[in-house]
Amino acid sequence: MALIRLLQRKPDGEIVLREPTSGDVPAYAILSHTWGKDEVIFQDMEVNADMSKTVSKAGWRKIEFCAKQVAADGLQYFWVDTCCIDKKNAVELGAAINSMFRWYQNATRCYVYLSDVSKPDNEVDGERAWEKAFRTSRWFTRGYTLQEMVAPKIVDFFSLEGERLGSKSLLESQIHEITGIAKNALRGDPLSNFSIEERRSWAEHRNTTIEEDEVYCLIGIFDVSMVLNYGEGRDRALRRLEKKIHRLYKGVDFEQFAVGLNLASFPEAAQFVAREKELSKMHELLHGHSSRSAVVLHGLGGIGKTQLAVEYVRRHKEKYTAILWLNANDENSLRLSFRGIAQQVLEHHPSTSMLVNVDIEGDYDRLVNAVKSWLNLRENSRWLMIYDNYDNPRTSNNSDRSTLDVRQYLPGTDHGSIIITTRSASVTQGRRLHVQKLTGLEDGLEILSNMSGREGITNDPDAKSLVMKLDGLPLALSTAGAYLEHVTTSFAEYLELYESSWLKLQTTSPKLSSYEDRSLYTTWQITYDRIRKQNAASAQLLKLWAYFDKQDVWFGLLRHACSSDDEWIRKLTEDELNFNEAVRLLCEYGLVHTEPSLRQPSGSAGYSVHSCVHSWTISVLNGEWDDGLARLALTCVASEVPAKDVDKWWILQQRLLQHAARHKHFGNVGIEGIEWVPYNLGLIYADQGKLVEAEEMYQWALQGYEKAWGPEHTSTLDTVNNLGILYADQGKLVEAEKMYQQALQGKEKAWGPKHT
Repeated sequence: MALIRLLQRKPDGEIVLREPTSGDVPAYAILSHTWGKDEVIFQDMEVNADMSKTVSKAGWRKIEFCAKQVAADGLQYFWVDTCCIDKKNAVELGAAINSMFRWYQNATRCYVYLSDVSKPDNEVDGERAWEKAFRTSRWFTRGYTLQEMVAPKIVDFFSLEGERLGSKSLLESQIHEITGIAKNALRGDPLSNFSIEERRSWAEHRNTTIEEDEVYCLIGIFDVSMVLNYGEGRDRALRRLEKKIHRLYKGVDFEQFAVGLNLASFPEAAQFVAREKELSKMHELLHGHSSRSAVVLHGLGGIGKTQLAVEYVRRHKEKYTAILWLNANDENSLRLSFRGIAQQVLEHHPSTSMLVNVDIEGDYDRLVNAVKSWLNLRENSRWLMIYDNYDNPRTSNNSDRSTLDVRQYLPGTDHGSIIITTRSASVTQGRRLHVQKLTGLEDGLEILSNMSGREGITNDPDAKSLVMKLDGLPLALSTAGAYLEHVTTSFAEYLELYESSWLKLQTTSPKLSSYEDRSLYTTWQITYDRIRKQNAASAQLLKLWAYFDKQDVWFGLLRHACSSDDEWIRKLTEDELNFNEAVRLLCEYGLVHTEPSLRQPSGSAGYSVHSCVHSWTISVLNGEWDDGLARLALTCVASEVPAKDVDKWWILQQRLLQHAARHKHFGNVGIEGIEWVPYNLGLIYADQGKLVEAEEMYQWALQGYEKAWGPEHTSTLDTVNNLGILYADQGKLVEAEKMYQQALQGKEKAWGPKHT
């Protein structure tokens, strides 16, 4: 970086030019503006210059403005491009243009002086008459002002009169709308996080007085240096810039290893939204390292791992000499992918020695080794490989012959970049990033709108309800959008169909090309089959989950199922270690997860399944409803109902409430032998103030007790008495009296009139 020449405002108000020194640069402010007529230049500020002529120039107004503002901000020094660079010195000018981005970046403050925006003194607060002029200011159309906006940390905008209009952060939304520059770039994210294509797009509608400056103004945006050659023309300058950028990211000899992107090997990308945090983290982990870097994207099937990898490639493809996509679903698919890579390399470099003598249709082991040898070449270090759908990994706990050990297919060298997508959290061949559901309602609405072709749904309450039901799962949102694209079904009607006819709705929905052969009702079946092979208790736990609420299942709740006829449920609930082993496998495949929000003060933390996975367990895993499992689930909930002398009994009841509510979906479940179950559920509802539900449970229990034990049994009479209490609490005094009389008569007969 060249030394910087600064202007100094002395305590007496005099403004002088300070020549640069090699010592520490003092804190300084920096001006951003558009050039006008009669600017103050370097020669006007030299020691022997006639200052009376200098201060009479129109451009002196800007310098006076800067001097006044730095004094107000507690500074002495400032930089103005018109007079702090000797533009008659070609060497100095070239060094300054190559250093300018960093000069702006290192400034304490940047003042943007907008000579075409006026702020009247009599402006009424809130009306901001200057905003229209701000949006059309010439400053937003000039080439060099692009770096002057994104480089500094603090940018303040001022009117022609020197009145402050606001800061870059305060006016962020307007600046984003005017320029199209990403808000994260305006906030100071490293520009390397943004693709070369995106950064170039920021300058598309900007112009410069000299044609070569259209290119030279981008030197700092791409963090390269170039020798300035005015007269070479814009196109030649652009070719030189592109070559500099490619060498920066791909190395000096990048052309001998460059392989064009084979889009045919990539899965089709769906409507991609959000995920900026994940993309930024991926770039941080994958780019700019001297050794090999690898990222493992793991998460639930349909959560968008592949789409995230595709988006990363789309944004950063210019930074790699070769991007190679492999299908790691199984060994055969992976070998075929290596054959495709060999064909790609030979197409671009027919004389590649390690591949030219290999029979591509023959010995796949030799072919894989040959491709790995090419990737291992020391000079070939800027490639990116994506191993997609590595969902059946070979682990110490799962050595089935159908599993795949990806390590045999990874290059052995310590360079290059690797992305692995998998449903399994047990894959450790890189830094793991857990891809989770979309959390923003607006992101789900965007996918639904894009896929359905229905615009203006941001404030549609039915669309919001549907997005909330689909709970941030991109596959479910895309499926819903694809279904709604060519039918007149409303969002509310779709939601009703989703609730009542889930499986039929999914089987009749259009296929999504971006999810290959997977659909919402098949995507988790493969994972389920693999889980069942590894641990049948895990598979049975998932099936049993359909009879509980999707949220907050814990061992203490399920331990009451230990008397089940099913051997795997008995094993699952035998002790907490068995339960942990079973649930851990479900967590590894992303089907189940813990949530910090479910940390309970009343016992163990709970586990949850995604809303769409829960619908799948109900409609697919339990296609034929199992009364035995329904009775078992009700028994578990009722058995966990605490007595009121138990610590935090109220909170435990609240945890049980959502599981008790599942009985409404069970239909007519027989309660022979477990008549006490609805009675206990009634206790929960009554204690929690849900009196209508409590009455329903007590009536159900009463019918069971009367049928099993007769109307005069004490258990029957206890239920009758509780109904009396319930009616009294509801103000139904006639019904309450009737229940109390029935209970009293029965108990007098059983115990006598003098019993306590």
